[in-house]
Amino acid sequence: MTDRILIEKKDQVLIVRLNRPERKNALTHAMYTSMADAIDQAEADKDIRCILFTGSNECFTAGNDLNDFTKGLPGDFRETPVGRFLFVLVNATKPVVVAINGPAIGIGTTMLLHCDMVMAGTNAGFQMPFASLGLCPEGGSSLLLPMWIGRVRAAELLMLGGRFSAEEALRLGIINRVCEPDDTEAVAWEACQKLAAQAPAAIRATKELLKRPNREALEETMRVEGALFGERLKSPEAAESFRAFVEKRKPDFSRFS
Repeated sequence: MTDRILIEKKDQVLIVRLNRPERKNALTHAMYTSMADAIDQAEADKDIRCILFTGSNECFTAGNDLNDFTKGLPGDFRETPVGRFLFVLVNATKPVVVAINGPAIGIGTTMLLHCDMVMAGTNAGFQMPFASLGLCPEGGSSLLLPMWIGRVRAAELLMLGGRFSAEEALRLGIINRVCEPDDTEAVAWEACQKLAAQAPAAIRATKELLKRPNREALEETMRVEGALFGERLKSPEAAESFRAFVEKRKPDFSRFS
């Protein structure tokens, strides 16, 4: 495992901490592999009853590391590091809790659609800027967001890619609770402890039933999204957005049709 992802087992909870503060926890392929490995570890360990994802008091994640993702996603999306992480997360049988402070960009927001409880600090900011980067939605968000919050609201968040606050995320039903930043992880930890004290087979059965109605459609959507996302990474529009990011300017899409 990379030291950019810290793994700790504590009181029947596996804590997965994003630990790349100098890059705002931007996610590399190696970090995705470590996070997927951590979920597999939790699934295999009968003593672990809950998984907690967290970052720092200042940042959850700024999204994907462009240095890795400008190279594209060759092959079957499900076999790529990010694809494997998403599918492992979707198919996790044990409850997943998330504590978020600061930015939760791109997959930092879409991964929440597959988690069971999410606590966010008042300093949290959510964003899915895929179209603004010349890309497309991922993580099943094109299916789940319209179901959760309605098509027009989902279209606004996915097409315009604007940031929204913890209070708005709570109103939309994407998170469970808004906390003071210094309390976010403690509140998430309390939820983990309560989940760990519940009957484990009953919790797994409840989670399976909650996910069952959309499982097949979700996996198909994620495969389609992943393939298109890989194509978009190689597109001229994405190249322009990545150049603009490096040059610290807004991308100019005016020449594209």
